[in-house]
Amino acid sequence: MRSFNLIASGIFVALGISWLGIVITGHIQFGDLRVMTESYQWDKENEVFMVEVPTEGQERYPAIMDGRSRQGKDVYISLGCVVCHTQQVSRVGLNTDIARGWGIRESLARDYIRQERVLIGSQRIGSDLAHVGSRLASREQTHLLIYNPTLLDEQSLMPPYPFLYEKRKIRQGVRSSNALTFPNGYEPEEGYEIVPSMRAEALVTYLHSLKIDYQLPEMFFNQPINEK
Repeated sequence: MRSFNLIASGIFVALGISWLGIVITGHIQFGDLRVMTESYQWDKENEVFMVEVPTEGQERYPAIMDGRSRQGKDVYISLGCVVCHTQQVSRVGLNTDIARGWGIRESLARDYIRQERVLIGSQRIGSDLAHVGSRLASREQTHLLIYNPTLLDEQSLMPPYPFLYEKRKIRQGVRSSNALTFPNGYEPEEGYEIVPSMRAEALVTYLHSLKIDYQLPEMFFNQPINEK
């Protein structure tokens, strides 16, 4: 019985030390991360970093998400988009994310400090969306992509979400300002239009807000990856 207590105590102590190590190490690495206002530029000629002191009211990075984008994030989660899409641009050497145009620099821990729910994801059936806001051409094209992805890419594996849109009669011969414009041959029947719901509008706003186009001291997207 005595030996059992010693073994159990040893296991408990080992697990406790391991847990504390994870917590303390994480705090040391990320506990002092803060929102940035400084602007960083890499001077290639002199091989130094130029820091511009922020002025009052200057935008802070990473930016806080507005209300409509937050609503869109909830829609994104409810539709299970996180199952097929990641939101983390991998560093050069580990993947080809930057070469594919999925981002202009790798994702960093500081990019997520203002997010209540971080949707990094675990698998990529679809493309990475960390910087998708800079790749999307327009809100209307994004709506078409959500309504029926094969309208833009016949080989797309993404499921359609037509239930986020309303089919309704055109009133007094005047189309709604936000009605979708379809390619030839895919228009709704004559006299009808397809209009985004509030959930669809919020989702598009969220997707267009996903951008990592600002600089952080940990990594500069305009500095070659092999330079220090």
